[in-house]
Amino acid sequence: MRRGSQQTRAESPPPPRSQILIYDSLCLRASASPRQSSFLIGSGSAGLGSGWGGRLVLLSLASTLLLHAEIVDRIAVSVANRVVTTSDVDRETRVTAFLNGTPPDFSQSAKRATADRLVEQLLIRRELETNRYPVPAADDATPVFDKFEHDHYRDAADFDRALAAAGISAQEVKDEILWQRALLLFVDARFRLGVQVSDQQIQDYFDKVVKPAAQAANPGAPVALDAYRQQIEETLAGPMVDKQLDEWLKEVRARTEIVYHDEALQ
Repeated sequence: MRRGSQQTRAESPPPPRSQILIYDSLCLRASASPRQSSFLIGSGSAGLGSGWGGRLVLLSLASTLLLHAEIVDRIAVSVANRVVTTSDVDRETRVTAFLNGTPPDFSQSAKRATADRLVEQLLIRRELETNRYPVPAADDATPVFDKFEHDHYRDAADFDRALAAAGISAQEVKDEILWQRALLLFVDARFRLGVQVSDQQIQDYFDKVVKPAAQAANPGAPVALDAYRQQIEETLAGPMVDKQLDEWLKEVRARTEIVYHDEALQ
């Protein structure tokens, strides 16, 4: 452990994940790979100078930039041979708040919760890569992205101003939407197919919940089970799928070395 650094090893399960409401009911999160920064420092006659004086200036500037990059983009969580960086946490916070229409929360507890979600994302991405689960095409995010822009902003210029104010790019929003689509495909393939909802469960839910609500909303109108069957099945299956996903994540966490660098999440 480095001197002056506080690290905590994830030996116990994390607190329950906060439920984040993402546009169009899509759940969970975007790219957690560390960003890489590069710097182009002048060259030729248009550079910062020539000879030793110019080289010293270049070296000094390069050192300053590299030091700044190290401070800004630190490792927040180590997940086996991968990392979640502070810029990942910042971006995830900003994009999620933007999609939810809420102010970004940069408190310590919120950063920790966001880091937890990004850890889960890394674990799921590793599973996707290892077992070749189906993934969406890049342009699959476009319809949801376009609908979000159309529903919430007057025009493209208004949308661009909102992105700039949030400190994010349109591509980062698209990446987030694409990740959510990838997650849904993974959950369906890995967990949903194994969840069975019985006819009796569907009938009971219809009789106790759906039918009374439908009759109250439209008195005298006929209410048929078949019109609601698929929605009821998905409603009942949801908690069972969530439980299987949570159990799987708990098992994967337990066999993965995960280290939280607390000082980076202050």
